[in-house]
Amino acid sequence: MAEHKHGTMDSKVQEETYAGFITFTTRFTIFLVFLALFLAVFAT
Repeated sequence: MAEHKHGTMDSKVQEETYAGFITFTTRFTIFLVFLALFLAVFAT
């Protein structure tokens, strides 16, 4: 079995994935807020 040394893992891919997830979630939430406002104003 391979030896593990604490602090040697490259976490760049995980950090980029997390940043992408946060960006997507933020944009999607903003879209949903605008959609709800649009429906509140124009859906009669």
